[in-house]
Amino acid sequence: MGVEVGGGVSVGGMVRLAEQGVLDFVTVGGGGARTDSVGLLARAAGETSWIGLVPTVTVTRAEPFHVQAAVATLDRVSRGRAGWSVAVSDSGRGTALFGREPARSADALWREAGEVVDVSTRLWDSWEEDDGAGDTSTGRFVDPAKVHHVDFAGEFLSVKGCASVPRPPQGWPVTVVDVSVCGSDGLAVAARHADVVIVRAFSPGEAGVIRADLRRRAAAAGRDPDSLRILAALTVDLAGEPHLDGPPQAEADAVRRGEDGAARYTGGPVGLAQVLTLWHAADVVDGFHLTPLSPERDLERLVNGTATLLQHRCLQRHFYAGATLRDHLGLARPVSRYARCDAGGRR
Repeated sequence: MGVEVGGGVSVGGMVRLAEQGVLDFVTVGGGGARTDSVGLLARAAGETSWIGLVPTVTVTRAEPFHVQAAVATLDRVSRGRAGWSVAVSDSGRGTALFGREPARSADALWREAGEVVDVSTRLWDSWEEDDGAGDTSTGRFVDPAKVHHVDFAGEFLSVKGCASVPRPPQGWPVTVVDVSVCGSDGLAVAARHADVVIVRAFSPGEAGVIRADLRRRAAAAGRDPDSLRILAALTVDLAGEPHLDGPPQAEADAVRRGEDGAARYTGGPVGLAQVLTLWHAADVVDGFHLTPLSPERDLERLVNGTATLLQHRCLQRHFYAGATLRDHLGLARPVSRYARCDAGGRR
């Protein structure tokens, strides 16, 4: 389970609270918020030990060297707990900063985003795992034979060179694409590049259709569909009192369309646990990404109410079994494309 904690001054405290609830990860900067989300979570990394940290990174007209370096640095300072939620921007102000370049369609913005993700993973791979960096016995910073130069030419980007720092602890920090915000324009990039896809659905049946479509797209892109984690987005308003009695079916239709078009639950923390239990039983998503309507109020009720109840139902972990965000999500660590094969062809 992931949760959006906003971008205010209390981010550190909310991240620590989310970690107390043993949630998988927090996101910052979702919904178009203008925040230095990488910087905010880099500071939170020193105040936490386990929870995943996923800033929203706008990649439109961005320099891939800078993008990948920022995310790799977050992965390093958090000891393997970083991800990044890839976002695009079609704002007129952003276009103006780049001279007379015309505004791009949403499809073009996402094709460019796909290239940024592709280049970033190539740069993360450009240093081999056993690169010999910082070998004091030889006085050599790195073995040049184990650093590879990327030579990428795409529709929008042309990149040559290698990363300036060793490979991140997770190999590749976890890539998240939130199609609950970008809609169908981001589906192709999500299916090809994402580890985690956040989707918008208003019923288990609708979520199942979206999940099946994403898994089909991933397979068509040459990926193992089981390597994709699909989370349902839900804005939660927990101002209501807990409903301690009554059958779970009473919450079956509790997810409504909000004024902003988002899927929204309004009620108490126990009712929310009922909703998540029903969706889990339907086996239509791999988890949930929750956005508290009032973070200062709702996150505490989510952690101490909903998450605790889900733990009692064995639907939420009681402790972190692994150290990295990939561990939390059950995702394998990517093997570098430059890893040498043994005599049997194994990397």
